[in-house]
Amino acid sequence: MGTGKTYVGKELAKKKKWQFLDLDDLIELREKRRIADIFTQEGEPYFRRVEKKVLKEVSKEDKFVVACGGGIVIDKDNIKVMKETGKIICLTAGPEAILKRTAGYAHRPLLNVKDPQKQIELLLKLRAPYYAQADCTIDTSKVSIKEVVAWIAKIISRRS
Repeated sequence: MGTGKTYVGKELAKKKKWQFLDLDDLIELREKRRIADIFTQEGEPYFRRVEKKVLKEVSKEDKFVVACGGGIVIDKDNIKVMKETGKIICLTAGPEAILKRTAGYAHRPLLNVKDPQKQIELLLKLRAPYYAQADCTIDTSKVSIKEVVAWIAKIISRRS
């Protein structure tokens, strides 16, 4: 959340001449409602089930850059699917950078709390072991989108 997945993903897809897909956008399209509404109306467990199903479908496609929500890695089956069908590149940022980038966006249900910075810190701490399973981690706090895209393109080329 707020690490640049969508911006970086779109630019990487252009550079590689691949398709870009934001998994959350596809979920919203399929569910005909926003992620925040899914969380409010159905709860996080329902959202995670839909997310898992959509990931399995998307993972069958070739030459796609897929931006996934930060919580997708909590399910070990999702990690397995992503590793078997592609590379997991974890974009990260410090809590302050994430807070600044996500400020004013009500569509982020996990940050609609009294103290969003504390929530960000908690989420990063809880998810750290899952994020550590990525093939590569890049801190986007102080680098440009162009630099991140170049690094990922090199990683993909080396490991293809």
